[in-house]
Amino acid sequence: MHTAISLLTKNTLKSPQNLHLQQIYQSMASSKKTFVFNEVSTHNKTKDCWLIIEGKVYDVTPFMEDHPGGDEVLLAATGKDATNDFEDVGHSEDARGMMHKYYIGEIDTSTVPLKRVFVGKERNYNPDKTSAFIIKILQFLVPLLILGLAFAVRSYTKDKSA
Repeated sequence: MHTAISLLTKNTLKSPQNLHLQQIYQSMASSKKTFVFNEVSTHNKTKDCWLIIEGKVYDVTPFMEDHPGGDEVLLAATGKDATNDFEDVGHSEDARGMMHKYYIGEIDTSTVPLKRVFVGKERNYNPDKTSAFIIKILQFLVPLLILGLAFAVRSYTKDKSA
């Protein structure tokens, strides 16, 4: 089998009832144009939307209005490898079968940037946490001190009036 055929083809299309889908994917792999990532990533608008899924490039512009999840879902998957987004949804075999209509070529995988790693904002680390500890103690002690002072004043004024 051609190496460009995805895991989908290897796993999902093994059964005889999916032979037509397997033939579609094989024909897609044989008639391919190769795109670079920068070219594909410029197609990120409602009227011009391309996606990268499993190393293949799809022009989904005609499908934007008909997509059950809405065009926002497709637009959010542009400018990156959308394979995980596509697989996470759990598309049906019918949806997978429709993909051949939008297939326009392959992606040059060497031009796809590595996944971006989120680097959080560095927080100020306070190893002894002295000021935080003091504040928590004061939040507990100050109300007790006020309550004790209120009882002392009440008992002092009650003794003098009696």
